[in-house]
Amino acid sequence: MKVLMPVTTWVEKRKHLQAVKDGMIGATAFIIVGSMCLIPMALMNLIGSGSVYDFLSVINPFFTKIAGFTNDYVGLYAAYLIARSLAKRDEIDGPIIGINAVVVQLILTGFALDGVDGAVATTYFGSQGLFVSIISGLLTVDITQLFIKRGWVIKLPESVPEMVADSFSALIPVAATCGIASLITVISQAGAGEVFPALLQTILAPAVTSMDTLPALLIVIFLTQLLWFFGLHGPSITQAVWAPFAIAYATENVAAYAAGEAATHVFTYGFYYNILQVTGSGLTLGLVIFMMLSKCDTYKAVGRAAIVPSLFGINEPVIFGLPIMLNPFMFVPFVIGPLIPTTIAWFAFKSGLVGMPVAVPPGFMPPGVGAFLMTYDWKAVVLVFVLLGIMAAFYYPFFKAMEREALAREEQQEVVADEATV
Repeated sequence: MKVLMPVTTWVEKRKHLQAVKDGMIGATAFIIVGSMCLIPMALMNLIGSGSVYDFLSVINPFFTKIAGFTNDYVGLYAAYLIARSLAKRDEIDGPIIGINAVVVQLILTGFALDGVDGAVATTYFGSQGLFVSIISGLLTVDITQLFIKRGWVIKLPESVPEMVADSFSALIPVAATCGIASLITVISQAGAGEVFPALLQTILAPAVTSMDTLPALLIVIFLTQLLWFFGLHGPSITQAVWAPFAIAYATENVAAYAAGEAATHVFTYGFYYNILQVTGSGLTLGLVIFMMLSKCDTYKAVGRAAIVPSLFGINEPVIFGLPIMLNPFMFVPFVIGPLIPTTIAWFAFKSGLVGMPVAVPPGFMPPGVGAFLMTYDWKAVVLVFVLLGIMAAFYYPFFKAMEREALAREEQQEVVADEATV
């Protein structure tokens, strides 16, 4: 605990990390809508032909237009959301700074190298431009903040309407950020011979590819569970690091599926929450059922209260009600146990036994529902219940040992109470 607290405090206080996390998670709303609009296409692929297929082919263009303008432009939305999140923390928030970040993103990602004068390339407006979105959002706010602190802004009298005053005060920071973005693109083209997003992908390639691996995933799960065990919200802390990668992987898979290509990434945002964290961190549904059937009145009451939230991925009632937190009986099954289903799930997806994640379903869905909507593969549903069964078996001996101690304690308390009445 002495080691974890300084680290978690450091992460939570890093406003840039938190802004990136908030912005990227906010952008998943567009990814979810876009990926759900691919369901008609997925059904067409499953059916192949027939009257239902013909009907879906008629309505499919309606949905693909929505998918195109959500998934394919998510980099622009992320830049806006990241900038607004950081600006709010710096107390300089406003719509202009968000739009400024989008303009910077357009400059950094929209230059084309096809020889057409004035052409705008949209290749990097979507998932391939998400890491540029981070730069656009943070750079815009940091430069604006610097100019405000130094007084390098146009200040108008207080009698001027606020909207007009805000527009003029933003002129110099907007010009500076756009100028810097344009300079970056020119240097990238002249020095590296490629557009800035492509250059950034080349530089980040080792880090990006290393995140979509089993060792990286095991580290993420272990740290998340360990933080929960000490009463800290594991996902909210760790996803400041992994969420940008997982969301980028998800959008790439969605784009590949929409283009009729093979999805290649396993560690997506949906995979994490609909497979590895289904029914909550630690896959605790089996544990909750054991509690409901327990002879211990306390555990039975907590289990009954926790069952419905657990079905929708909310297991704080178990973590703090049982409690799992700082409970020596629960350390091994809760912290170490999830590494087993993580490994099984990874190989199931990577081997092709289960279809790859090609959509981003809404969060907090019952077991199996999100997995199917994420893969359009019934085997993903089977996998979820297999993993829940494995974790239930893992929890069982530890829970029974804890239950025996609790029953002995309750019996002792009853004896003491009876003696007191006599």
